Amino acid sequence: MIRSFKGTSPSIGDNSYIDESAVVIGNVEIGENCSVWPLTVIRGDINKIRIGNNTNIQDGSVLHVTHQGDYSPDGAELHIGSQVTIGHKALLHGCRIGNQCLIGMGSIVADNAIVEDRVIVGSGSLVPPDKVLKSGYLYFGNPIVQKRMLSERELEYLSYVADHYVLLKQHY
Repeated sequence: MIRSFKGTSPSIGDNSYIDESAVVIGNVEIGENCSVWPLTVIRGDINKIRIGNNTNIQDGSVLHVTHQGDYSPDGAELHIGSQVTIGHKALLHGCRIGNQCLIGMGSIVADNAIVEDRVIVGSGSLVPPDKVLKSGYLYFGNPIVQKRMLSERELEYLSYVADHYVLLKQHY
């Protein structure tokens, strides 16, 4: 379901797939060839959400933002790059995710956290507010810690899985 909020409607790029059970609300821009899978909520009601091209948001994920106010003068927008895979039941809130990242199933990325390009966040991890995850590494834990550099095969996998979801959505 795609819904406007206070006169602002989501913008969905060409060839993107939004499952009929997903909810996309308000100030949301989704790029081309993206997929938003069942029971996902992308709520851009109090700030903006921007998602790049060839990105997939898997089942049950929740994407939201923080409003501008006394405790957060700038609020916290949500930006997700291109060729990103957001695993099942991930929670992204007012953070920035770079290009070619994988956010593992059940992970939480909190306000003003920055995940640079080409990062893997292991399943079930917690990225606390304002944390910066440097490019090229595997991170996991609660709270998250840097474990090791990504192998060449893992770096290649980031594009592979994003491309797989671009193809998979065509069957829907």
